Amino acid sequence: MDMRLKPGTSWREAYERCCSAAPEAFHDDRVLNHWGGIWHRDGRPVPGFSPLDGTAIAGLPRLDRAGAGRAVAGAVEEHRRWRHTPLAERKAMVSAAVESMAAHRDLLALLLVWEIGKPWKTACADVDRCLDGVRWYVEEIDRMVDGRTPLPGPVSNIASWNYPMSVLMHAMLVQALAGNAVIAKTPTDGGLCCLTLACALAVREGLPFTLVSGGGAELSPVLVGSTSLGCVSFVGGRDAGAKVATSLAGLRGLGRRHVLEQEGLNCWGVWEYGDWDLLTRQIRASFDYGKQRCTAYPRFVVQRSLFHEFLAAYLEAVGSLRFGHPLAVADADDPLPNLDFGPLINASKAKELADQVDEAVARGGVPVHRASLDDGHFLPGQDISAYFAPTALLNPPPSSPLHHAEPFGPVDTMVLVDTEAELLAAMNASNGALVATLSCEEEATFRRLAPEVRAFKVGHNRPRSRGDRDELFGGLGASWRGAFVGGELLVRAATSGQDGERLPGNFPGYTLLPGEG
Repeated sequence: MDMRLKPGTSWREAYERCCSAAPEAFHDDRVLNHWGGIWHRDGRPVPGFSPLDGTAIAGLPRLDRAGAGRAVAGAVEEHRRWRHTPLAERKAMVSAAVESMAAHRDLLALLLVWEIGKPWKTACADVDRCLDGVRWYVEEIDRMVDGRTPLPGPVSNIASWNYPMSVLMHAMLVQALAGNAVIAKTPTDGGLCCLTLACALAVREGLPFTLVSGGGAELSPVLVGSTSLGCVSFVGGRDAGAKVATSLAGLRGLGRRHVLEQEGLNCWGVWEYGDWDLLTRQIRASFDYGKQRCTAYPRFVVQRSLFHEFLAAYLEAVGSLRFGHPLAVADADDPLPNLDFGPLINASKAKELADQVDEAVARGGVPVHRASLDDGHFLPGQDISAYFAPTALLNPPPSSPLHHAEPFGPVDTMVLVDTEAELLAAMNASNGALVATLSCEEEATFRRLAPEVRAFKVGHNRPRSRGDRDELFGGLGASWRGAFVGGELLVRAATSGQDGERLPGNFPGYTLLPGEG
């Protein structure tokens, strides 16, 4: 059956709604940067294209290093005023910003669909998690900031593209609630219009937000290295995170407040287990958003004697996945499709994954599942270069990036083990992770093995996630540097306590887990 774009969801209509909702931030021909309390028609706009089908969309207004410097200077001035704003006023303004975003929730979600390829349900969840989470912080902030003060300078945020609202905008709103001016770099790969609209709604309510666009090479030296910053917060891969850490270290900046959330190979271990119906449901759910998230599980470490049962459960799960164009419908009145995932962030990422899979197979990896794009849910003749069908490899060779790194796409790898020691070694292959899971029948087995898994959160017979509201989040090993976040820790990372305070986190001189002295 031929598909068509759902009426009212085109990019042109979405952008026109942005221009109507926030004309100060959106012009007919380009998007603006915001700094110094003013929207600026500066920077060099570059072409943008949607991963959905190659449609031309708004591109980043890229600043150079000098422009970034002016933006940081403006944020410093805003911080000097904002840090003295009474908490009651900050709560009122943040609450007003949240409710204004709630009024534009469907537009923010639609922008996420076009800009980063999220299915409709997933895009709505990203917006809702941001708003509900900040509402919780508004209710809890009084006790969290008791005896604490804002940082000496603004918080600078550099985040990946995959969760513009529930990670980046959520953090920005909480950082401002805690008394800081906030700087954010628009992710290079997507989220420009969604973040710009959210920022426009926030600054109308008086929040001290700076939002700028540009390449990492031009902007990072300023957004990371400026001595006037109070904190640097980074969310992304290990390569980029290492560059940020090196920049901080070169400026003796690791003594400055920092939060560097980096990737890790999150593993799911299967040992002495038998609830295959539950695991089938969990495996399917693990493909949410095509595994393009920091808490995805791309590696399964399986007891060899159970592999035949595990594989049957796995193939049942992946055989039921639905992927394709998130806005394609058969009839105009049909609801948007309930897809597990849409495209990857761009065609280059899809090609990179395809090359890695082909190379791994050529070097001995065994393809146990390779779906076809012919199974996808697409518009007639659309560009599908950013899409990747679910794939699973058994025993990827050690030379392959799929053996030790997070693919950030719908590609799973499987490793077979015979002993508990082998299980733990395989699950710890990337020197630290954010989350892990052990599927095992006996509670005693879990309690014995879980402390040896180098992940911040380890689930028993269930996946772990970043979490919301009061759930803490961090990483062990190379997956995290600096202060842990989540719940009260997010506010502590954005405020100053007593002299000599040791925040929970991974720092150059110590690692302190929550609850430890």
